[in-house]
Parts: sequence; C-alpha cells; structure tokens
Amino acid sequence: MLGIKLICVGKLRERFYREAYEEYSKRLSAFCRFETAELTETRLPENPSAAQVSAALEKEAAEIRRSIPDNAYTVALCVEDGQMPSEGMARLLTEREASGRPKLCFIIGGSYGLAESVKTGADRRLSMSEMTFPHHLARVMLAEQIYRGFKIKEGSRYHK
Repeated sequence: MLGIKLICVGKLRERFYREAYEEYSKRLSAFCRFETAELTETRLPENPSAAQVSAALEKEAAEIRRSIPDNAYTVALCVEDGQMPSEGMARLLTEREASGRPKLCFIIGGSYGLAESVKTGADRRLSMSEMTFPHHLARVMLAEQIYRGFKIKEGSRYHK
C-alpha cells in the first residue's frame, strides 16, 4: 500500500480548515497509509528583512529534511513550477505504487514558502495554481486532490 506523508510548515489553527483536512485524511485512510507532519513555522518580526526570511526558511528546511521518510519520492509545492490536472495526480499515484519507491511525500511551506534547497532537492515541484492561497487552505486542497486522484484510479463518479 502506498504511503503518503504531507509535511506542512505551520499548524492548522482554524477549525474549518482542521475539520476539512481531517475529513479528507479519514477518506484517504481507505486508499493509503496517510500521515501528516506539522512543523513549527519560524516566528519573524512584522516586516522581516530578506536575510531574516532566508534564515527562517533554512531553519525550516532542516526540519523538513529530517521529516522526509527514507527513499520517499518528494514533491515540493511552490509557485515556480508547472501545474498538474487531477488526472495527473491519479497517474502520479499509480506510478508511485508501481515503483520501487512506494512512499510519496508532499511538502507545503509556511507563509514565506520553502527554502530553495528544499525545492531543488525535491523529485518534483508542483504549483497548485497561478493564484495565491493561504498555505493552510493549500493543505486542504492538496488532500482533496490526492483523494480525487485515488477516486479517478478506481473509476468512481466522484470525479465527474
């Protein structure tokens, strides 16, 4: 069974995000071993300098690297790279299940994104949209898209 881990910088504090994410987590448990690692977002002053942001992202990057399972295929969510349709997510899940690396790890940064070292070290970079979303909402959206990918694979009417 495919193992999927979401590494997320920042905690889901808002109840509506938490409840939505928990619902998709529950649904995903029927298809994979699904887990989440919530890492602490580095606190910064109200108007941080570029150096402060860079240092915070590198500190978070070290935590992210420690949280990635051995031999996992990693996908960093960032705005710089291409998007994927829902059918592409289904193909990614199928490929990972058939590969010798049946662990899939998605990485979602905090409010300042991800350190360049995390993005370049990932097997794939993925943009959810050209629009900007709160990173907490991106977590819910990603969980839904992973669920949708599994439903596409099984031929369900969920994806119409």
